[in-house]
Amino acid sequence: MTNGDISTGPDGTNGTDGIEWRVSGGAVPYPQALAEMEARAAAIREGSAGELIWLLEHPPLYTAGTSATADELLAPERFPVFPTGRGGRYTYHGPGQRVGYVLLDLERRGRDVRAYVHALEGWVMAALAACGVAAHAAEGRIGIWVDSPGGEAKIGAIGVRVRRWVTLHGFSINVSPDLSHFGGIVPCGLAEYPVTSLSALGTPATLADVDRALAATLDDFLRGLCRSAEKA
Repeated sequence: MTNGDISTGPDGTNGTDGIEWRVSGGAVPYPQALAEMEARAAAIREGSAGELIWLLEHPPLYTAGTSATADELLAPERFPVFPTGRGGRYTYHGPGQRVGYVLLDLERRGRDVRAYVHALEGWVMAALAACGVAAHAAEGRIGIWVDSPGGEAKIGAIGVRVRRWVTLHGFSINVSPDLSHFGGIVPCGLAEYPVTSLSALGTPATLADVDRALAATLDDFLRGLCRSAEKA
């Protein structure tokens, strides 16, 4: 674990459905988080560790997904750039953004990656609704979207990898980041759409508020995965 971690169940117990719920204080360096996430995923597959939902922040950085192209990195000198094995293109992480790494065993929750991604999108949207923001998915566009005064805008990103039926990476929610930091990339390859945040929408939610909303909607997310497993 990193310094400042609080690791419990979302209700303060030892975990919901056997899942460790970890919240890290401070900004966790990306290489450290990636190494720990990959080690934990391997341990889950080996049966020596339980599933994990890890909520954290990163220092300002860009990540390049497996579909990223060089022309979408507009300012490579602005922040560190890290290649990553998740799907998708370029995205930004930084202070004021809640990143959620979701490490679940799809062997026991249904071997259906599409159903998992759909359930993950639904979980993020349900948490945003609990914070007072109506969000939606958009056909043909990755991410979580809202209607803003300037038109449709992206408030959250989804990027996952599945290795040996264990999920890695997960989602990010823009709570109160510096939105100008997104200007160094074409976020998720969608130049025609802006990014927004809870703060920019006038919603005074904190990271802790978002964490509570995610915890309150976790059971519905897990039930959705269980239904997928039953159909498999």
